[in-house]
Amino acid sequence: MLKISANLSQKWLISSVSALVFLFLDLLDALFCVFFRLIDELLEGKTSPCYCSIETEEDKRDTGNEESELSTTLYKRRNIFREMWFRGNVSRRKVNENVRWSDCACENCFSWMSNIGAELKLHVVVKEPEQANLQDFKGKKAENVVFLHGFISSSSFWTETIFPKLSEDAKQNYKLFAVDLLGFGKSPKPNNCLYTIKDHVEMIERSVIHPFELNSFHIVAHSMGCVVALALAAIHPHKVKSITLIAPPYLSSTKEDASLTALNRFAAKRLWPPLLFGSSFMSWYEHLGRCVCYIICKNHRIWEGILKLLTWNRNLHFMAIDLTRHTHHSAWHTMHNVICGGAKLMDKYLEILKKAKVKINVTQGSRDQVVPLECSNNVKMKVPDAEVKIVANADHTSVVIGREKDLCNDLEKLWGSTS
Repeated sequence: MLKISANLSQKWLISSVSALVFLFLDLLDALFCVFFRLIDELLEGKTSPCYCSIETEEDKRDTGNEESELSTTLYKRRNIFREMWFRGNVSRRKVNENVRWSDCACENCFSWMSNIGAELKLHVVVKEPEQANLQDFKGKKAENVVFLHGFISSSSFWTETIFPKLSEDAKQNYKLFAVDLLGFGKSPKPNNCLYTIKDHVEMIERSVIHPFELNSFHIVAHSMGCVVALALAAIHPHKVKSITLIAPPYLSSTKEDASLTALNRFAAKRLWPPLLFGSSFMSWYEHLGRCVCYIICKNHRIWEGILKLLTWNRNLHFMAIDLTRHTHHSAWHTMHNVICGGAKLMDKYLEILKKAKVKINVTQGSRDQVVPLECSNNVKMKVPDAEVKIVANADHTSVVIGREKDLCNDLEKLWGSTS
């Protein structure tokens, strides 16, 4: 009895501390909304649009339906102070400037603007079959595989892990495409974009599917990339030969507001574990998140220099570099419009692929603290023919990094089974 009472007291204490911390963050975010409005007007001549308005009837018409491109989580995030102070509709216009004062404008981050006037295309790493073995095809073309990374990552997630570990036979028979998704890595990060699923898919089509004339292809995706992968596959169901989803953030969209449900599951307001607290901090607080991006992303060269000195290593790990290769605008909108907003569309995507009999394989780590394990089971319930593999003792990233050879074996087996 005493043990139960102690556990209840401990849970009450944790809940109370959590409530106080997030109440303070609510206040701080509301204050920084005013701060950024003032400093944006001072430095750029006008205030930047944000999502601190109270929901209006017009908002409901624009974003309440299933096909809407904008997620309701952009303006339905509860904040008691914002609800007290902001009764009007703060503008949600698209930002016209390509770089805000709080974004990094170094050569690496701004290289996509070098060809002014040219059509924007994603950064794509293409791995061709070895030329010396082309005669082995005997008239048969190499199969295509498109790799899509997760949130705050890049094509390096695949080129540094899976590409080198594929067997010699796979390197000779498959043409590999690793994409930097819109707003991440070396790809364009325009501020006049809301980074909807449609935006991401259209850029992949413009940068990979159409120019390389991919009439059939496999897809491999991790985390957030799984949402974009399913949307892409649903548009081209008869071109997709197989799709591998690694840690897919998939919740059933049967509930009334699937987007808010996804936000509360993938970025719940909790202090522990730290990874979840970081997700909630960056997903719920638009202006505090912009502060973090200003400190980390805008000054990434300073932080990278410090890391090199501390580690005595001139070549930093690709994940440390990818962490800063985005803008707050691109990351914020992708989080809400893809991960949260996509929740209401995932069932439809899977239904299309189920009818087209596309092979779907799902892999997830048993210790994944980012995406609940139920997500993989949800895919299995929606598509009974899908193969689901739970990797013991692997988390959200170690399900790939650290077990590259095992994953390559699984991928090659799947690709071979579709021939």
